[in-house]
Amino acid sequence: MDDINLHFTGDFHAITAANNLLSALIDNHIKQGNALAVDVKQITHLRCLDINDRELRHCIVGIGYGSRINGVPREEHFQITVATEIMAVLCLSENLADLKRRLGDMLVAYDLSGKALYARDFKAVDSMAVLLKDALKPNLVQTLENTPAIILGGPFANIAHGCNSVRATKLALKLGDYCVTEAGFGADLGAEKFLDIKCRCAGLSPACVVLVATVRALKYNGGVAKAELTRENLTALEAGAVNLGIHIENLQKFGVPVVVAVNRFADDTDGEVAFIEQYCAARNARFAVATVFSGGGEGGRILAQVVADTISDTTSQFKPLYDTALPIRGKIETIAREIYRANVTYTAKALKDIEAAEQYGGGSLPVCIAKTQYSLSDDPAKLGAYYGGGGDVTVSVRGVRLSAGAGFVVVYMGDIMTMPGLPPVPAAEKITISDDGVIDGLF
Repeated sequence: MDDINLHFTGDFHAITAANNLLSALIDNHIKQGNALAVDVKQITHLRCLDINDRELRHCIVGIGYGSRINGVPREEHFQITVATEIMAVLCLSENLADLKRRLGDMLVAYDLSGKALYARDFKAVDSMAVLLKDALKPNLVQTLENTPAIILGGPFANIAHGCNSVRATKLALKLGDYCVTEAGFGADLGAEKFLDIKCRCAGLSPACVVLVATVRALKYNGGVAKAELTRENLTALEAGAVNLGIHIENLQKFGVPVVVAVNRFADDTDGEVAFIEQYCAARNARFAVATVFSGGGEGGRILAQVVADTISDTTSQFKPLYDTALPIRGKIETIAREIYRANVTYTAKALKDIEAAEQYGGGSLPVCIAKTQYSLSDDPAKLGAYYGGGGDVTVSVRGVRLSAGAGFVVVYMGDIMTMPGLPPVPAAEKITISDDGVIDGLF
């Protein structure tokens, strides 16, 4: 666990290096004569760092001998490594040739006439691919119970597409009877992107979706304060279960059977668990309790059997939520209507961004929405059944970015940051290492 949570095989470092190499090549091109006539005000490729450093959201470069605007330093924006397009490119590439194609297709800047410039225009593709050639390989590890696990990639689902690599999933499908893959940060984010982006890109057809819930989370969505979540409260559970119901309905729209897994805590009562089971049955979703955290593999046996039975006796009719032939706004509004139950407004900048993205080939691509993971809406404070029906909730699109290499259009909703900040007590303060090298506090 320590190795995985630290440097592991260096995959994230390789992605960071490849990303920043491209930035260095762009700026060096400008410094050395700017033959491509790069408009330094329209460099869309951002530097990155795999540390939550909010001070890098806005910074100044070009103070020394770098690229300047008429001799004046220019503003730059960093993002976290998991939010970079190169992370998405790596995770969606089938092989080295596909990786190089996608890297070359990355739109990174515009010239002074407004023409798009790509990574291939800066002769950056092969050097980035060299840095990424080992990172493209899936990593085989094992669980505490010696079950094989294949790890590769880590795009967060609130600011990226939230799925591990296509290569890792396809390798697992070849090696085992069942492949379980995670699409985290809520079914409205991770699952929607897995089904609409990754499955579409890789030609995958999932046999079953496992929707994970907890009694505590549902009571929290029902209005219970965190300090009171360990007490039985069926009234709050019923109110918060509406959130679970919406996620079940959303996933069923993809034509895939749904199993609800309740991660049971020691203080969850039998009455609370029974309520959720009945709630799921009324919505044609199968149900199982999991106690994997305390019981290991044996604590997941019942869930595994329910999933295997569901796959055996139910045929998946998987289909994406929308047709990519829809214009960008049509795809955004389909997701907002069907998944968030909301209307959409656009800032002037977002409308301009959409026009540019469609001009450069983004109109036929799926969309990847970046928003909070704490709510179905774009407002983290709106919990549970925040909507009243009748289209009275609105989400706001504040910007759009074409990720041509990854093969999707990123849509920014609400106040979402692609470079997070540290909390009041950072995890780094709790990590220790003994004099003989034993690490503690990572988890």
